[in-house]
Amino acid sequence: MSAAALLQAWLRMAKRRRIAIVSLLALPWLLVALVLALRCGGGFAYVLVAVAAALTVAWAHHGVRGIHGAWLARRLDALRRDLEDSAALLFAKVASLSPLARLQRARMEQRLLTTPHTDVRPPWPLRQLFWNAAFAVAVGLIIALWPASPPSSTKAIVPARDDDAAVNVATRITSQQVEVIPPAYTGLPARREDALSLRVPETSTLRWTLRFSPQPGNAELVFHDGSRLSLQRKGEDWTASRIIRKAALYRLQLSDAPPMAKQELQRIDVQADRPPQLRIIAPDRSLSLLENGQKQWPIFFEASDDYGLGAAQLHITLAQGSGENISVSERTLALRGDGNVDRSGRHRSYRHALDLSSSGFAAGDDLIVRFSVSDNRAPQPQATRSASFILRWPPSASVDGSGLEGMMKKVLPAYLRSQRQIIIDSEALLKQRGKLARNVYVDRSDAAGVDQRILRLRYGQFLGEEADEGPKSPTGNGDNHADENGHDHGDVAKPAALSDANSLLEAYGHTHDIAEAATLLDPETRVLLKKALDQMWQSELHLRQGYPDKALLYEYRALGFIKQVQQASRIYLARVGLELPPIDEGRRLGGDRKGLQSRGDMLVAATEATTAVDALWRKLDTTKRIDAGDLDAFEGWLRRHEADVPDALSLYAASDALRAEPGCVSCARKLRALLWPLLATPATATQSRDENDRAGRAYLDALREERKP
Repeated sequence: MSAAALLQAWLRMAKRRRIAIVSLLALPWLLVALVLALRCGGGFAYVLVAVAAALTVAWAHHGVRGIHGAWLARRLDALRRDLEDSAALLFAKVASLSPLARLQRARMEQRLLTTPHTDVRPPWPLRQLFWNAAFAVAVGLIIALWPASPPSSTKAIVPARDDDAAVNVATRITSQQVEVIPPAYTGLPARREDALSLRVPETSTLRWTLRFSPQPGNAELVFHDGSRLSLQRKGEDWTASRIIRKAALYRLQLSDAPPMAKQELQRIDVQADRPPQLRIIAPDRSLSLLENGQKQWPIFFEASDDYGLGAAQLHITLAQGSGENISVSERTLALRGDGNVDRSGRHRSYRHALDLSSSGFAAGDDLIVRFSVSDNRAPQPQATRSASFILRWPPSASVDGSGLEGMMKKVLPAYLRSQRQIIIDSEALLKQRGKLARNVYVDRSDAAGVDQRILRLRYGQFLGEEADEGPKSPTGNGDNHADENGHDHGDVAKPAALSDANSLLEAYGHTHDIAEAATLLDPETRVLLKKALDQMWQSELHLRQGYPDKALLYEYRALGFIKQVQQASRIYLARVGLELPPIDEGRRLGGDRKGLQSRGDMLVAATEATTAVDALWRKLDTTKRIDAGDLDAFEGWLRRHEADVPDALSLYAASDALRAEPGCVSCARKLRALLWPLLATPATATQSRDENDRAGRAYLDALREERKP
């Protein structure tokens, strides 16, 4: 045999060994694929096995292609030292070799023929073969022993149990599907759900498609509030649709058919559409002072919404004058999203440079801006308004007086006197009542109510109350006109250097950290201010409801009280000691009890009203059986107070579960735990002294010893 024939024989042996190794590695996984195909069943089994076999053949072919002359040369150099790392010469063309290389090749061929029994085949990867087979066997056992899952997807078939005759004759749901169609403005696609309990966006349309076995004569969806939705039969399907505006519980109710094995309550949770969110970037403060040479006022804010943003507006108010002689002009600009714009329309940035000269801004004026952004909610979009931001033209500096700190001063600064402006706005709105659409009329009335509320909170701070209208300006102004501040901050007898920002903050800074800040008014002034706040409250109530005509009476009354308050004075009183009335020495030791009151009348027993919640909770605490009347009374109470209960649906579900199984201990415990937060706070009671107290017994024993003769 020649050297070339010997080399070809070695190559064939190496290729057969590589094919054997690949086959042993792939064979366990072919068996796994076969087991998986048998579990799946159908024509898919044959396709899966065929694909696995094709992958094995491709793998083997790829492994064989890697065995060639260069591979054999490297293999011979590694196994035989007598070839002197020159095995590559055996596979080169003789004509291309130099005389020295030809001589070396002849020597290599002679050595190969001398020792032709060299095993060049790849070694068996015994460790790899073992672990590969073990892992494949484990996967195959898992697939073979995995429990069969019940049929799902759109046909959730509930198999009947053979060992229960009652279940065999019960009506079963053989197919169930709910199509959820969100409102068009959300941009969400319609989807299909197999479960009857689901979470949907607000005002979504739900379409139920159900199949029963056997077919009932009539089918309804009964909701927890007592409403019913009839299902219409179309062939084998029963369908119904409804717009869901709030969360609800419901169950299926069938007639002219065997009862269902288990009628569970299904829950629909509603995802509310949130109003747009605003983030103001510039201006960065509520009150800004005009700088020297400033010609523009930059405006920059961002808005976001869960479904998409609508129109954005910039409301501009120019207040000119002082005191009660204030003229106010308003205008509105439409803004377009600029800069960072989200493709989905859920996040936008708005930039605008307000030209001060074209706005008519002059010395002594206040320029007030407020942003509003609406979403795409239909039919009524939601709008969010920002706080008011003020650009103030600093007043000219004046000379500060000295020695006036102890003199009387006005309680309220001039910038607080803006109740008249609310009256002007209300009267102007009444004149336009016949020209405006109802929703626009109500919105403007609501805006005036918001202004009234802010003014009420500002005045309320003089009585020790705190406003919660977001970030406060250095003068306490939050959401209204420049003259609608409500804090008496600082000493208004120091009008000098108001053009400076630091002086302005010092003059009208916050004083909530001072304990006596809410007690600087005399009792008569506090009474007047309290009456003014009561009238403002009534005015706000009618304005927010869209009735400015009813609010005018209270607005004028509030203005009258404010006028009286503005004329009041602050009086500084020195602290004096407690002065008790003199003791009548003539009544001492006389036994006369005229005019004295019995101490027993000071404590009156509290009467606690027992509600349906308290009665049911106490009954659940005992071992008594809960009857349907108790649950009916509780559910009636729950329907009347559903808006005040944090999770009313969970209470409905727990009550329904206890109604279905009156003897269920776990159901009673769950309902009782949910009732606990709804219980009224018990009245405060006096605690009697513990009779076993050691100090008490010693005291009583000492009294008895003293009484002995």
